[in-house]
Amino acid sequence: MRVLAVGAHPDDIEILCAGTLLRYRQQGQEVVICVATNGEQGHFVLKPDELRQIRHQEAKASADLCGAELIWMDIPDEFIYHDHATRMAFIEMVRKARPDVVITHNPTDYHMDHRVVSELVFVSTFIATLPHVETESPPTPRLPVIYYMDSLAGAEFIPTEYVDITPVIEQKIQMMECHQSQVKWLREHDNIDITDFIRVMGRFRGLSAGVMYAEGFRRLEAWGRGTVTRLLP
Repeated sequence: MRVLAVGAHPDDIEILCAGTLLRYRQQGQEVVICVATNGEQGHFVLKPDELRQIRHQEAKASADLCGAELIWMDIPDEFIYHDHATRMAFIEMVRKARPDVVITHNPTDYHMDHRVVSELVFVSTFIATLPHVETESPPTPRLPVIYYMDSLAGAEFIPTEYVDITPVIEQKIQMMECHQSQVKWLREHDNIDITDFIRVMGRFRGLSAGVMYAEGFRRLEAWGRGTVTRLLP
């Protein structure tokens, strides 16, 4: 099975679903991490072009820890729109990844980049199956199942499925710590200790799931997207 996780920014995947990706890898599944924007606005001191390069390196280091392939789309941070060019780029990305399962942002998440990415994933995974929409890669053979990952602090998100990430919580935190530019930024800009945040959020969802640490998800309920089996690890 091939799993594609699509985040709006470098570190979104690490915060919200890295534990699940690590569990997939433990099962021998193939994992692709796609980062849509380059995160160039996330620093008080570093200029966008310098930060863009740093964040690409951080994302690659994190993906390597997971044993995942990285797709870096390099769209400007805070300026991702659902236009023709971006839709076509997402269609090609999906075709390149060829996923059976896609994990992405909740459609009503707090950040507009997250919402745009969620919509682009929904649309592009369907169009990627159409034979007369031409991109570099061939059409995908079927619609993937889509899971929406948790929101920050679980705000306005009720999971329908959980993944026990207790065995991999330390590796999840190590993936986040690859993003050193953001550990400092989140502390200064948002007053968040992100490693502590990850532990608390994991424990919160773990209480609901009856385990020590968990991640929560909600499957997209739509025609053609159903499954009779559990696809989360």
